[in-house]
Amino acid sequence: MANKRDYYEVLGVGKNATDDELKKAYRKLAKKYHPDANPDNKEEAEAKFKEVNEAYEVLSDSQKRKMYDQFGFDGPQGFGNGAQGGGYYSYGSGFDGFGGFSDFGDFGDLGDIFSSFFGGSNSRGRANSNGPRKGADLKISLDITFEESYLGVEKEISLNRNEECTSCSGTGAKKGTSPEKCSTCNGTGKIKQVVTTPFGQMATQKVCPQCGGTGKIIKEPCPDCRGKGSIRKSVKIKVKIPEGIDEGQTIVLKGEGEPGKNGGPKGDLYIVVHVKRHSIYSRKAEHVLCEIPITFTGAALGTEIEVPMVDGSKEKFKIPEGTQTGTKFTIKNKGFKSINGNWRGDFVFTVTVQVPKRLTHEQRELLVELAKTMNEQPPVKKKGIFGF
Repeated sequence: MANKRDYYEVLGVGKNATDDELKKAYRKLAKKYHPDANPDNKEEAEAKFKEVNEAYEVLSDSQKRKMYDQFGFDGPQGFGNGAQGGGYYSYGSGFDGFGGFSDFGDFGDLGDIFSSFFGGSNSRGRANSNGPRKGADLKISLDITFEESYLGVEKEISLNRNEECTSCSGTGAKKGTSPEKCSTCNGTGKIKQVVTTPFGQMATQKVCPQCGGTGKIIKEPCPDCRGKGSIRKSVKIKVKIPEGIDEGQTIVLKGEGEPGKNGGPKGDLYIVVHVKRHSIYSRKAEHVLCEIPITFTGAALGTEIEVPMVDGSKEKFKIPEGTQTGTKFTIKNKGFKSINGNWRGDFVFTVTVQVPKRLTHEQRELLVELAKTMNEQPPVKKKGIFGF
């Protein structure tokens, strides 16, 4: 370890340096010693670049820095052991894979540096594959009426989605041509990289920046889709809404999403159903609920009424005498059909007794006589100031 320089010395900072001071020093030195910035002295620049990366890798981690400060290079984690291979990677020969020194820009984010140097996939990227991939799923909302949720309905919906380009059959290449195998990744869509860390060398994979993970290069793009392989279109789709569907439930239409990649299947379309509120009916599970007004005399003497059903029909129902406001009655199997089974809920209605607001003299006298027979003291109607 005698030939290794102190990490603080490598970065040109003191042992009390803050995280910001470490970052600033690292950016400055990484930019200075990047091999692409030193075409006339790549070997020496490469060695310096490795040294700077190794130093920052340790000192930027609070736990590693604490161990290094206490034990130096001989610490339990073996800082620097087996780290002579460097802290960079390349796609092909030399440093061509960095895409030039301009990739570093102004070192706006340290995470971008490690994404470029050590990276694998960064937090914003996913490991793409040049194999068949399912297209993206789509999600829309659909409003229906209460009656439509009860009876079921067929709806025609319109949506914008990507459709496979018919001119190039989804290849993205001009008609008469074909995509070519990417020479950078040899058609795999990925590149291998070897990263040297204080813990030794690590081999990882990263999406090929040349082909974006497809493994193919389109030299002559299709003029219709501009090489995308798909075109944005407005389409109409018919969808059957099953009877009994409830608020917030989702219908899935297989293969009605975005087109797949590299021969993969289409995505799916998710339709979230929203049921509009009804002025009369409401729903509880598979049961229909509502309130039905009945007359004062009908409640007292009993009557037969016609109950309006959700489907527009009417059911005759006998109301027993002496029915009170708030009494519930049930008509069996006239509720919503269960989506998961071959059965129906019930139609449950609550009666509200309507008391007349105005009575004729004859009606009032009759009610007074009724009250007397029931041993009730009828209220005395007060006369006005003129004796009326």
